[in-house]
Order: sequence, then structure tokens, then C-alpha cells
Amino acid sequence: MAAPGTPLERIGPLPGVEHVIAVGAGKGGVGKSTIAVLAAAGLLRAGYKVALLDGDVYGPSLPKLTGTEDRKPQVGPGGRLLPVEVDGLKLVSMGHLLARDQAVIWRGPMAQKYVREMLDATEWGPLDYLFVDLPPGTGDIPLTLAQTIPLTGFLIVCTPQDVAVMDAVRALHMYQRLGVEPLGIVENMSYYVCPHCGHRDEIFSHGGARQAAADLGVPFLGAIPLNVAIRAHGDAGRPFAYFTDAEPAVIAALNDFITRLAEQLQARARQHMALPQLKIEG
Repeated sequence: MAAPGTPLERIGPLPGVEHVIAVGAGKGGVGKSTIAVLAAAGLLRAGYKVALLDGDVYGPSLPKLTGTEDRKPQVGPGGRLLPVEVDGLKLVSMGHLLARDQAVIWRGPMAQKYVREMLDATEWGPLDYLFVDLPPGTGDIPLTLAQTIPLTGFLIVCTPQDVAVMDAVRALHMYQRLGVEPLGIVENMSYYVCPHCGHRDEIFSHGGARQAAADLGVPFLGAIPLNVAIRAHGDAGRPFAYFTDAEPAVIAALNDFITRLAEQLQARARQHMALPQLKIEG
């Protein structure tokens, strides 16, 4: 393990993994893990090979959100960790390794080491996209990820109110300073539509993330409503039901998010594949 202040050794590209994407937030409570699951499940439904690494060591919630709390990863040939799978979605989480009520009491270097080992010692591929659900803020684990592995980009999740947007912008600037470009900002809990009368309430204000994206010149990936079905499917661990068992307006909002995200990922892939232009003189 690197001593404090020592540059971290880079892992390099993960075998069989085309793109690694960080999912971050400036503060807790904005639904970052739910958005990570939505992104992964939505792209898998679109035909991509997708996995999720739960990098939120202190508050791992992906097992609950995916209905895999009682599952344990296995060890494959060569001692490499085999992810838990649910309907084709690969998952690795500290929550799969601990009892449900067991707390992780680690200092930053231990959490950093965990993330590095899970990245490097897991049999991920073949994958199109590996999403890493990070703890909120700008602490050790986001720094470790950005400094030790090539990232295709990152998503920032926030709610509409000013205090959440302010913290999200700080997180976005952190990744940019580390040389990682944003795929975009998504506004979660953007509004509430009553399923009985259709009345719309903007409980946490509305449009703060869209305005921040416009001000910063980064893509806006969509507005996800505050909705009972999203909460219920998350509590029940049904990651694909979001897209099939909800009000039509909610499903439309989720599909819009996935479409915009896929467009940004495709654009980023084209940039990486672009060949250098030869200039012939004379």
C-alpha cells in the first residue's frame, strides 16, 4: 500500500473491460446508488454487457437494491473473484462479504486498498461498461479510482436544491482536475407527480442540475422523478422492474436518461477510436 502522499501505482486497463465509469455525488442522500443501478440495468436491457462495483465501502447498498443480499461471490480459476449475477448484471459489493448489520470501520488507506483489490482481482470481462458506485464527496476512494485506473468518464448525481447542486459542482471540478471528463449530470428526485390526480409538485425545487450543466458546459442526462415505484422496486431489489412496472411518465423519464447516457458513451467511444490525422505537405 502506498504511503500517504505517495503517488498510487496505476492498475491500467482491466482485462476484458471496455469502459469504466464512475458514479459520484457531492453529498449523500441524493439517490446516487439508485441512479447507478438504473444506468447499469438500463444499458443491460439495451443489449450491453454491464457490471457494477460498489465502491461505497461504508454504506454498501447495491445488494439491497439488486436483491442479492444473501448471495456470496465465488472464487474462480487462478483465485480471481467471480461477481454475483442477477439477470446478467454482474455485481461486487462489500455488502456481499459482510453480515447485513456489520459496520466497516476502516481508515482511508484500507478503503482505498479494498477498491483497488476489487478492481484488479475480479474476473469482470467481457464487459462493455463497468460502473463504480462511489461514496459521496471528494475523499479517498474517488481519488483512488481516478488516479489508478483509466476512466471513460463520470456521472454526477444531484437533487435540484441549491445546496445539493453546489456540492455536485465541487465533485465535478474534482474529477476534471484529475483529468477525467464528465459524461453529464443527472437530476434525481426532480419532481413528484401524484399518481391519482396527476398534480405535479417540485418538492426540492426543479431544474438546478440542468442549469448547472448549462453553466458548466457539460451534458444534462435527464430528470428522474420522485416516485413510489422507484422506491418500492429499490426496497424489493428489483433492478429491472423500474423500466416495466411504473407509471408511463416515469418509464419515459428513465428511458430518456438511458438514451442520453448511451449517446454520451457512444460519443466518448468515437473520440477514443479516432485516428490521428496525417498532414501531407509539399
